[in-house]
Amino acid sequence: MSGDFDAIVIGAGQAGIPLAGRLSAAGGRVALIERAALGGTCVNTGCTPTKAMVASAHAAHLARRGADFGVAIDGPVGIDFAAVQARQRRISGDSRAGVESWVAGMANCTLIRGHARFRSAHEVEVDGDVLAAPQIFLNVGTRAAVPELPGIGDVTVLTNVELLALNVLPEHLIVVGGSYIGLEFGQIFRRLGSAVTIVEKAPRLVAREDEDVSAAIEGVLAAEGVAIRTGAECIRFARGGGGIRVGVDCTQGEPEVVGSHVLLAVGRRPNTEDLGLDRAGVAVDARGYVTVDDGLRTSVDGIFALGDCNGRGAFTHTSYNDFEIVAANLLDGGDRRVTDRLPAYALYTDPPLGRVGMTEREAREQGRSVRVGQRPMTRVGRAVEKGETQGLMKVVVDAATQEILGAAILGPGGDEAVHGVLDMMSVGGSAEAMRLAVPIHPTVSELIPTIFGELGPPG
Repeated sequence: MSGDFDAIVIGAGQAGIPLAGRLSAAGGRVALIERAALGGTCVNTGCTPTKAMVASAHAAHLARRGADFGVAIDGPVGIDFAAVQARQRRISGDSRAGVESWVAGMANCTLIRGHARFRSAHEVEVDGDVLAAPQIFLNVGTRAAVPELPGIGDVTVLTNVELLALNVLPEHLIVVGGSYIGLEFGQIFRRLGSAVTIVEKAPRLVAREDEDVSAAIEGVLAAEGVAIRTGAECIRFARGGGGIRVGVDCTQGEPEVVGSHVLLAVGRRPNTEDLGLDRAGVAVDARGYVTVDDGLRTSVDGIFALGDCNGRGAFTHTSYNDFEIVAANLLDGGDRRVTDRLPAYALYTDPPLGRVGMTEREAREQGRSVRVGQRPMTRVGRAVEKGETQGLMKVVVDAATQEILGAAILGPGGDEAVHGVLDMMSVGGSAEAMRLAVPIHPTVSELIPTIFGELGPPG
């Protein structure tokens, strides 16, 4: 379908779809272009299917611990991997179907299936058809990075996409990359019965986190039998030993690990190299992310970039917030900015890590004098009652102003409990205001005010 539109949205992800809905509801003629499945990474190969697998893995783990709770289970816990995969695909498919129904019901919105490429700043071509609009919005997302590591072309490696498509449980899964995606999959497959080795080039896992948080996460995984090889200075691949040999060259342990499957989880790259951005004059950075300002405008008037492809966030919630910012500014007379939002995310190991704001290290690197409050989960009644005492709670406060700088909650419900701190930070509440809150007992959240009342000395 060739023609003119009021707006073109390229990419039907977590920002593109709601934006198409707002623009079309406002009376604009909108073209929504998608070359793959609607819903983006989250619905199809990210949040939805992986968290469904986290739930299956948790059920298996809890069943094995039945005796800890006085529950007798006869015989070993069995895993029906095909059923696990069918469940996550069903949940993902249902979510995708919901998105498809949503888009189909949008008045004034035309869904176009195909690969969009710019012809000029306000024209795109899709399979020979030329579309034009004064405003174009990019929501093309990212994909797993596959770096040119030695020997990688000689073996079969998996990304998150191929791992979700497996129908046979790996005998030994080697995860290259000790950060968020790699750790989630590593624990999932260990709980489902695979031997798992995590290989990380850095000296510790999730190096973005404070060392105490990183060590606690490593302790959780190691206690479940996940082998961890950090300090892997020269990661390489070869066939042999009845599987795939992964060279690690760590300071300790064997120089190679042999596994049946290898997952690459070493970062993401934007889906921007095949859009013809140069023909539109849209600037990208050295890694291919679209350069945007605080209102998500690109270097070309009328072209915006939302979601993971702009490098300003890597999560569903930041992508959706990009939509909210653009919609508010264009349709509601707002002046919202990307830099107004707090950095917040979760690591969905079990127990999960909920994070908001700065780490202690980041605050100190800014030259701030900080006060830190901390409590192990062994001293949280709700965690003890649930038999889930791994992890810790930690808050960071500016010693001079009482501003809450950040928090990390690694423990049962940590991804939910952290929102109490996030909400207080969002409204500019002080550490003293947080201390005076009266939360519900018995919860993990009830200890947050206690921690704010037990801050350490300035330093």
